[in-house]
Amino acid sequence: MNDMTSNETRDIILDVTEKLIYKSGIAATGMDLLVKTAGVSRKSVYRYFANKDELVLAALQRRDERWLQWLRHEVERSETTGERLLALFSALKAWFGSSDFRGCAFINTSGETGNPQDPVRLLAKAHKQKLFEYVRELCQAHGTPDPDQQAAQLLILIDGAITVALVMGDSTSADNAQCMARMLLEC
Repeated sequence: MNDMTSNETRDIILDVTEKLIYKSGIAATGMDLLVKTAGVSRKSVYRYFANKDELVLAALQRRDERWLQWLRHEVERSETTGERLLALFSALKAWFGSSDFRGCAFINTSGETGNPQDPVRLLAKAHKQKLFEYVRELCQAHGTPDPDQQAAQLLILIDGAITVALVMGDSTSADNAQCMARMLLEC
């Protein structure tokens, strides 16, 4: 008899979906692969999610929450406001060095959609907006003269570092972005 609760089954489905999408993309993550990898029946998947699109969105929403929580935790270990801003890039460097780093799940999945109004693209935009707001919050705490502008500039450095790390296989992109952030913060 299976002692797994419905929440555990749902969590397994979401975890596996997120890992498969992050590794290979939405299009390459078919339901057969998902069912086989998760060790659940197709019926179990459809008990929780009406279709693949709904499942993909739920998995990406969880990643959004978890990733931003991870970043906040890493950054807020630093003592001063300036150190927190620079810690954004230290956290990225640690992430880039992890064995499962595949870039930004939200940039990657956005690249699979052609329609700017696609729910995946809208979720990616919301994720980047939350990241911008967090960086702006850090800039405000630091007392930067124009927190909106500096947060926008730092967001470009963050996403640029992520992209260079993925495409070029260069984890030092976080160090380079951090160096540029230092120069921005001194202005």
